[in-house]
Amino acid sequence: MRAAFIWLRSPVAAVVSIALLAAFSLPARAVEIQRVVSPLGIEAWLVEASEIPVISMAFAFRGGTTQDDPGLEGTAFLTSYLLDEGAGERDSQAFQGLLNDAAIELRFRTGYDTFTGSLRTTVDNADLAFELLGDALNEPRFDEDAIDRMRAALTSEIQRRVSRTGWLSTRAYFDLAFGDHPYGRSSRGTPATLMDVDAAALQSFVDRTFARDNLVVAVAGDIDAERLGAVLDSVFGSLPAEAELRSVPELPLAGAGQTIVVSRDGPQSTLFMAQPGLERSDPDIYAASVMNYILGAGSFGSRLTDEVRVNRGLTYGISTSMNHLQQVDFYTVDSDLSNDNVAEAIGVIRDEWRSMAEHGPTQQEVDDAITYLTGSFPLQFSSTENVAGILRAMQLYDLGIDYLDRYQDRIAAVTREDVARVAAELLDEPALTTVVVGAPDIDALAPDTIIPYDTLVNRELSVN
Repeated sequence: MRAAFIWLRSPVAAVVSIALLAAFSLPARAVEIQRVVSPLGIEAWLVEASEIPVISMAFAFRGGTTQDDPGLEGTAFLTSYLLDEGAGERDSQAFQGLLNDAAIELRFRTGYDTFTGSLRTTVDNADLAFELLGDALNEPRFDEDAIDRMRAALTSEIQRRVSRTGWLSTRAYFDLAFGDHPYGRSSRGTPATLMDVDAAALQSFVDRTFARDNLVVAVAGDIDAERLGAVLDSVFGSLPAEAELRSVPELPLAGAGQTIVVSRDGPQSTLFMAQPGLERSDPDIYAASVMNYILGAGSFGSRLTDEVRVNRGLTYGISTSMNHLQQVDFYTVDSDLSNDNVAEAIGVIRDEWRSMAEHGPTQQEVDDAITYLTGSFPLQFSSTENVAGILRAMQLYDLGIDYLDRYQDRIAAVTREDVARVAAELLDEPALTTVVVGAPDIDALAPDTIIPYDTLVNRELSVN
């Protein structure tokens, strides 16, 4: 859960990071990916780089918070907090001590659909790093004192999150759009559900979710294929062959066109708008990426930033995002603005939504977006950690091992007509669901639902 290694704490570490940037700041098509299969049949994707004595591993198990048992929401999150809090014969103090002493960075995170981990180590300490990772995955201790400490830490995080208007707007949207679906549950749990998560529940989650058939692994750095094959078997080889995941049903988004206000005193509001999106595997995703950049993801120069912020001064910032979950995709807008500007800003956003859908982009907008997207793509390969993370994502989204060779060419091949067609098919202004957290002009918005701030917060902070 914690980062046991701060990469830039010393001058030596700083030099290593600079060297990593030099080694990996290459065109994406220059990155050679090897498919490595261990003697036990465990597969990993590897980018070998011997220039720097560092190894980064990124892995994931398909199945995240959606695998929490009903009534035990927060199990997956608490697991991610606890895997480095003691494993095998080492209690929390001994385990964390070794990580710190050897400058090993070990992290675990969870999302709705995946449970992920990452490891970064110097070559000299690689044997110990892989041993500790293997122990964490195969022999987590879940000691009572560690559970109590991490439960308290997670509860504190929940309490901090409910004070943030951005989180509240997303939570209100998820309630409406996802309802009783696993995506609609509190992924971090509540203080009440966390109190019921014990060592048995944590171990059950690990036993059901951590398995070789739902595992993806990516590695970048100073390690060759033969060595990696042995590491894969030592770390992951003792996991169950098959996971026992509960199915997650497909989900049509509910609440199309509705407006919700979460009433909260203060001079500012947070705005969140969403509509159905495009699957990550859809061939039109490249044209959609160009459209998204033009409409709202391109910061200054995007249409929404120009019209809502620059020309009218209605917001401090605005952006759009394409979001992908295993069973649903949605396209969103978010912004922070003063209460008095909410209604006008929503009107401008809807106008730009319709304009892009009806008329498409200009040729200059498409050219500028393609230049940025193709030019910025190689900058993502600035470290072994970034490379491993990208390789992991490629596997999770089934993008193919040649994705890096194809991406820039696919983006460069997008035409204005492609973007116009995708915009007309995707953008649906009447379907935009709107959530405002703050004290906007209720008469101007005419919301379908008003939720008192305390109602939403008290539910998330419910206790036994």
